Parts: sequence; structure tokens; C-alpha cells
Amino acid sequence: MKQAALALNLSVKKTRKREFLEQMERVVPWGALVELIAPFYPEGRNGRPPFSLMTMLRIHFMQQWFTLSDPGMEEAFFDTPLLREFAQLEGFARLPDESTILRFRHRLEKHKLAEKILVTVNELLTQRGLLLKAGTAVDATLIPAPCSTKNKDKARDPDMHSSKKGNQWYFGMKAHIGVDADSGLVHTVRGTSGHVSDIVEGSTLLHGQETVAFGDAGYQGIEKRPDAKTGVTWHVAMRPGKRRALNKENEVDAMIDRAEKLKTGIRAKVEHPFRVLKCQFGFVKVRYRGLKKNTAQLFTLFALSNLWMMRSKLMVTVA
Repeated sequence: MKQAALALNLSVKKTRKREFLEQMERVVPWGALVELIAPFYPEGRNGRPPFSLMTMLRIHFMQQWFTLSDPGMEEAFFDTPLLREFAQLEGFARLPDESTILRFRHRLEKHKLAEKILVTVNELLTQRGLLLKAGTAVDATLIPAPCSTKNKDKARDPDMHSSKKGNQWYFGMKAHIGVDADSGLVHTVRGTSGHVSDIVEGSTLLHGQETVAFGDAGYQGIEKRPDAKTGVTWHVAMRPGKRRALNKENEVDAMIDRAEKLKTGIRAKVEHPFRVLKCQFGFVKVRYRGLKKNTAQLFTLFALSNLWMMRSKLMVTVA
């Protein structure tokens, strides 16, 4: 009879998930965020004592990092001890159910705390000299929504709309962001229906302290719009067809092409937060019905993406 394997593994491997959580443990400003939410969190004087605010905040962030629904988060606690450990839940204590997790998210939505979470995170990054305010790059990305009508209302989400990109149609919403032109950190977020043109939200993505702004060809003519802000110089990309028509052997055209390359290098930074959301956090489809709930989630996701992108520098400063 073969000897039974020992339950204790002496060569414990640190998984990528554990390493990720250890990094976020160090860079998230937990104290400041708990202080922000505390005035709106129940004290538990009546009824069953609530879970600690720190625990619920950690659970909410894990939902964003690992693309977990409320029922999925509840089930994950039974399957993954690492998540219970990060949430600071004791081994044999009661675990938050999906209703408790849902109520916490609704509390954040009701008091518009997701927007304040982004502000709090950016204040930390500004204090560390990682978020500057001289220039802004703007862009938008489409986020698909379920197009099925097999639901209670027998209808699609009325806040979502179809839009065409290239030769393909998409149904969903748009996330418009303004990022620091130097670091690529997000400072402004807007959520709209998918059919809203990028240029419509362009000026709303400026924080008001920048002197230059950058955008792709979709923002052509933004400086002429009624809502254009004074004192801001826009550097918008040339239409792709016009750029392809440049004669590189002509000195003037060659200089124009070099200028376009410089603008492209700056605008590319606005793509980094989108990559973190879609590739790192797995946010590729809206989870809730309505723009309000999904936009609130975007604020939280971009706050966490800022911390993720600056984690190396932040861990040096907190070490």
C-alpha cells in the first residue's frame, strides 16, 4: 500500500494571485479609503453586527480584480482560502453572503463614493509626484453589453445603444477617460451610451489645469466646439487617409509625419488603463443594467488601475 501524501507541502509556491494581492495590500491607501466611507457605513447598534468596513472594502476590490459577481464572490470564499485571508475573515467565522456584498455596493452607489475613491487615490499619487497636471490625453473605448432579450422585461438595457466601429456594430456603453499625458494615470471618467460620439465628451475630460491636450483623429475640430475650454492647445491626430497620402520625400511632409509620430507616442499612454481593465482585470463586458451602476464601477476600476500601473514606484516609497 502506498504511503499517503503529507497534507503539509514544504515547498509552497507563491502563486500569481497571491503575489498580486500582496502588492495591492501594500499600495492601496486602505486607511484613507476606510475614513472616506466610514460616515456612510452602519455602526451596528441594532440587529446582527455588520462585517468590518475594511473587510467589505477588500471584498469589493477583489470583485473588480477577479471579475466576480456577488454570488461568485460568496462562493469563492468557500473555494479559495487566500481570498478569505485577504478579506481578513477568520477561518471558522461567518462569511458574507451575496446580499451583504450587494448592499455594500449599493451603499457606495447611493452616496457616489466610487467617484471619491478615484479622487482619494489620485491625491495620494499627486503627493508622491506621480500625477502631474500639465497635459491631458483623451480617448474612449466601447464596452459591450448583453444584447439578449431573454430577461424579465423582455427587452435590452435602454441605457445601452449600438454603435459602429470600422465595419462592425457593437451594443453597449462607452468609457471616456482623460489621463495625465506624462504618466498615463486616469484623472477623469465619463460613462455614456455607445452611440455618443467621442468628441462630445472631449472637453469634459479636462480637469481645468492643463495647457495642452491630445486626442486621436476622432477629436478633429474639438477646439471649435461651443464647450471648448480657453487656454488649452489641442494636438489632434491627422486623419489616417491624409497621413498615408504624405510624401515622405518632401521635406515639409516629412516634418508633418515626424510631428504625428510624436503625438502618437503621447496619445498611446491613454491606451494603458484600457489594457489594465480588459486584460489584467478581465473587464470586457458590463455587469449591471443602467449607466449609473456601470459608470460607478468604472470609477473604481480606474482608481485600481492607477494603483496597479504605479505599484512598483509606490512599493518603493512605502517600503
